[in-house]
Amino acid sequence: MKFHTPPVMAKGFRCASMNCGIKEEGKDLSIFLSDVTANAAGVFTRNLFPGAPIILGREIIRHGQLRAVVVNSRVSNVGTGETGIENARRMARAVSTSFDIPENEVIMSSTGVIGCQLPIDKIEAGIATIGEGLTTDPLVGAEGIMTTDTYPKAISLEVDGATLTVIGKGSGMIEPNMATMLVYVLTDAEIPVPALDRMLREAVKDSFNMLSVDSDTSTSDTCLALANGLAGPVDHDLFAKALSEACVEMTRLLARDGEGATKLLTATVDGAASETEARFLAKALINSPLIKTMAYGADPNIGRILMAVGKCTHCTVKPETLSITINETLVYEDQQRVDFNESKVRSLLAGEHVAITVSLCVGEASATAYGCDLTEGYIKENAAYYSS
Repeated sequence: MKFHTPPVMAKGFRCASMNCGIKEEGKDLSIFLSDVTANAAGVFTRNLFPGAPIILGREIIRHGQLRAVVVNSRVSNVGTGETGIENARRMARAVSTSFDIPENEVIMSSTGVIGCQLPIDKIEAGIATIGEGLTTDPLVGAEGIMTTDTYPKAISLEVDGATLTVIGKGSGMIEPNMATMLVYVLTDAEIPVPALDRMLREAVKDSFNMLSVDSDTSTSDTCLALANGLAGPVDHDLFAKALSEACVEMTRLLARDGEGATKLLTATVDGAASETEARFLAKALINSPLIKTMAYGADPNIGRILMAVGKCTHCTVKPETLSITINETLVYEDQQRVDFNESKVRSLLAGEHVAITVSLCVGEASATAYGCDLTEGYIKENAAYYSS
């Protein structure tokens, strides 16, 4: 499928962003609005210390209808107790008042530093004026939700007469077991809530659930889908396929923009005994610090790949049938290193995408995981994150 360049907003949706004073500079508040009530579905982090927006969001999404998403960056509203819950409610209440929207059709997200109370007065004042900047450019809304992201992320495509727009952020603390960081799927397709929920969860399974920057699961991960129906009904199979492809594309963007990253790292495991084992092995490869640094240093160290597979002792692995390719170059089979052109492989590894494929030949299942290399930049970014 072909993505729009630049991305466009689905019909009936608008967004805005601004600096409301949480950050010293840069936008820190965004809103996404539908002109009409949209059917909605969502998935949230399974971290045992969820933020206040997650706690409330799980209740709000049960209604299956939303008009607005309000998001602040820099402060995550996690570990903030009852005060944090009330501040999250105040965010929704402010949107309800300013835009004449039912409060139970407003959902909120917060991202940033954990353990700090929201400067709620600044956020409320920002919400009161943010509507002056409403636009149909999804990148504008993406600007206000960034933390350590280096650029705003939004993609869109057409499917069966409808538009599908995906806005996302995420740069570190990324290995969700439900969705990812903050991602908002906006579409003018007409889709009932049960179908939308099913499609979203299926799309998340092989995209955001297979993404890891640093193997850490955030306390604020949220993925929402809003379908306002203004483009009419669509073929559900076509839409589900498009949604899955869009989520994979956003996953790749988020992985490549991981904190300090210089390249996208993908790991595919095929011929596995089961899907569960394929997914586990692919994640083991993508999460290995040694493989991440191998990618960063453009060093074709086959031993690190063998180590990462071999440590998965509960998985079905037969050394005599296993083979490995790096950027489509065979480097290992028949239990030994292949006599490959090392300078060529180093050159391939020096590019912006390192692709590792491990073929097990013990079954029919496969899975791909997405991540990035590990650099000095990641250390520097996170060593001073709280005070940055």
